[in-house]
Amino acid sequence: MSPTPSAPQEGVRTREVARTPPGATRATPAGRTRWRRPAGPGLAALLSMAAYCLALAAHGSYPFGPRSRAVNDLGNQFVPFHARLWDLLHGTAHGDLFVNWGSGYGVPFLADFVTYLMNPFSLLVGVFPRALVDLPVFLVTLLSIGLGAALMTVLLGRLSPGPGWLRALLAVGYGLCAWVLNDGYADPMWMWGLVSLPLLGIAADWCLRRVRWVAGTLLVALAWAGNFYTAAMATLATGLVLAVRLLVDDAGAAGPGRGRLRAAGRAVAMAATGIALAAPVLTVTLRASRAAQPPPTATYRGAPPLPDLFAQVLPGGHGAVPAPNVFVGVPALLLVAAFPWVRAVPVRVRIAWTLLAAGIAGSFVWRPTILLWHGLALPNGSPYRASFVLSGVLVMIAWLALAHRPRPRELAAGASLVAVLLWCCRDRGAVGGPTWLVVVGGGAVVLAALTAPARWRARPAGRAALAVALAGATVLTAAYTALSVATVRDGIAWFSPKLTLTEGALATRRGLTARDDWPRSRADPGPHEFANNDPLLLGGEGGAYYSSYVPAATARALHGLGAGWYIRGRHTLSFEDPVGRALMAVRSAQVPPVPGGPRGRYVVRRDRAAPLVSVRRGPLPGPGAGPDTVFARQERVLGTPVYEVPRLAPGAGPGPAPERAPGGWVLLGPRLPTTPPGAVAPQVGGAVFTARCTPGSAVLWYAPWFAGEVTGPGTVTRSVGRWDVTAAPLRPLGTVPADGVVRVRLVGEGHQYVPERAVGCLPAGRLDAAVRALQGPVGLTAGGHDLTARLRPGRAGSAVLALPAVPGWGCSVDGGPARAPGAFGGLLAVPLGPGATRLHCAYAPPGLTAGLVASGAGGLAVGAVAGVAGVRRRRSRTAPPTCPAHSAPLLK
Repeated sequence: MSPTPSAPQEGVRTREVARTPPGATRATPAGRTRWRRPAGPGLAALLSMAAYCLALAAHGSYPFGPRSRAVNDLGNQFVPFHARLWDLLHGTAHGDLFVNWGSGYGVPFLADFVTYLMNPFSLLVGVFPRALVDLPVFLVTLLSIGLGAALMTVLLGRLSPGPGWLRALLAVGYGLCAWVLNDGYADPMWMWGLVSLPLLGIAADWCLRRVRWVAGTLLVALAWAGNFYTAAMATLATGLVLAVRLLVDDAGAAGPGRGRLRAAGRAVAMAATGIALAAPVLTVTLRASRAAQPPPTATYRGAPPLPDLFAQVLPGGHGAVPAPNVFVGVPALLLVAAFPWVRAVPVRVRIAWTLLAAGIAGSFVWRPTILLWHGLALPNGSPYRASFVLSGVLVMIAWLALAHRPRPRELAAGASLVAVLLWCCRDRGAVGGPTWLVVVGGGAVVLAALTAPARWRARPAGRAALAVALAGATVLTAAYTALSVATVRDGIAWFSPKLTLTEGALATRRGLTARDDWPRSRADPGPHEFANNDPLLLGGEGGAYYSSYVPAATARALHGLGAGWYIRGRHTLSFEDPVGRALMAVRSAQVPPVPGGPRGRYVVRRDRAAPLVSVRRGPLPGPGAGPDTVFARQERVLGTPVYEVPRLAPGAGPGPAPERAPGGWVLLGPRLPTTPPGAVAPQVGGAVFTARCTPGSAVLWYAPWFAGEVTGPGTVTRSVGRWDVTAAPLRPLGTVPADGVVRVRLVGEGHQYVPERAVGCLPAGRLDAAVRALQGPVGLTAGGHDLTARLRPGRAGSAVLALPAVPGWGCSVDGGPARAPGAFGGLLAVPLGPGATRLHCAYAPPGLTAGLVASGAGGLAVGAVAGVAGVRRRRSRTAPPTCPAHSAPLLK
């Protein structure tokens, strides 16, 4: 709402005020100024958080209703990771910041911590009970919205002076922009990007004015430490905004010519030093990323249709066509549309900012620049994760328009452009009833408030009424937009919420705690019922681990021994077979009553397990001369043959005969019809294979890339393998009948490959005998990131640790120098000399030392600059007054 000439509002640049010399300000009482400075940012935080909570309450979402917020990675990764953070803060975790003993049978953790848990608001998890971890995770999102909106209010005031409450209303649109509602809400660590953009903008403004270099450097470090992924995007966007400001600045803050170069140089130095201060988060994650299992190949399918791209500017909807999510609320939409016609803004300023917004929008849909925004790697999932920076730029443009008091006809031109856009995009998926209601209804209120007659604005009551109307329209349209987006998302199967910490999950956790025997053995949470990271969520020590930093060594080791995986190994699973569990020292595991059966009911299975550290005397066996099967690999690590591995032979079946292929067969079966979860799939033909084993043996099936139905002696299971993205595990398939003939019936989904040695038979008692024969340590202790074992002296050999052999481990024997251990079947193996009695292994995150060195260098640079600045200030205070050369001396 613009002020009237008769009653100008403080800080608004009217056409007369615009000609005021730089640096001139209106006198204001000191106490009043101190109160007003935080009022605008505080109002922005309050209104944005209130609008978001109002939307969740209307939707019935947690914590205001029964609907879970734990959809997608929020439930699968970030709630479990925050539960792990709670354990670390309260000293109840198995492990520390370096090692997570619970997931993936022991994996590095520091990269996970700095990527997923460095949003400062994540520390709130320690204040609440562990059973309520969903609440602080929600607060991370909520408080990030509030802080981002507050800081954006401050930044807008640095771009152009004006009333704090008007800046706050525009900042509400930034706090609840489309990126927050569609992308950021499910990734609490990304929400720090909403804070980073205005934070870096303030630091860049100090560079423009050549002040507060040290403070700005610390802001850069804070942004990058909180979440380096979104900070990189925000830094690039801030650099573009700074370039535009330098380009259009005449005799302003930067000054002409050399002053602009100095401002740009300060910005580069500030960014480099601030990033150096946060270097450990970069060096550790870079090394972890290089050592991680590569994700499935991501492909960019090209830019969305232009109408779908423009439809994303209109608030109120959620489209099915992937496109950058950029809307920023009704007031900002109207003002951005009016910006090109606001004559009070110099032409070059309008052109520069419009080209900036258009250029950023275009860069989001061009593959080379998509790679630039995302660190030169095309992301799996949405390729438009950087869209929040365009939302921020649009809010800045909106404020530049409002701060220059757009005239009614200029606002009408903007409203006309919005109307044309709405009509042209009326048949797009992102434009529905809520969009029309928000844009037309809310836009009418906003337009009326901004163009109200001068006589209304001249009266205090009229100004108050218009302010309430404008604030109400802003908050209600933002809340309704958030509600409509959540409602549309409810209809997408992919966003079905996880269970997280339900009563069933808490009961499972209590059972795991009661069975906990770490480090003598592991208690495996089992079949990933509550989240993809059940060991983090519930406790225990299992194979489930879902992260961008799953070490390739971990994924390949577990897969090679028969464990399943998803997402090409970036989500590992626990072993489902008895030998695999024994190898990994799992003494108790939660398993379904029927192997591979539907989820929902579980029993606790207790088995004899190998020791976590086993001593093998003599040389370790190499690969055998026989076929390289999962059964042979398990026997090699176990040290004893336990399986019978017959060849499968095709038998008479109702389906087409299988075709011979190298090492197996190819089924030409039909695609199975879709069946509801837990229902029995209809019998539609299939191929039958037979094999012979000792009667009474346990039958195990392993065809990791097979997709379809597998029926064994008394067991039916569904395999979901898909090369090489989803690997089915080695799984029990029943018991060999009295005649010794194992019949396996397969119904494949399309053409499927079946290995000829897909069946292994485990005679009763063999595994127990093999485990009893293994020699364990006399004593074993586990610290946060190290293990110490006391050994019985004996002849030379090796210690095999039931831990995946990932880089970073160092082991010493009898106090000798630490050396990198070897690998045996994918597990850690340490050579032992004759008579060895003590083994100590510790983990150090690769890249941490280099990061600390860079951080120390950055700290020295900041300290040096701060010291020089302090000396200069002291000298200026103590220097005697001087007079011009032509003046008479003060004292004769």
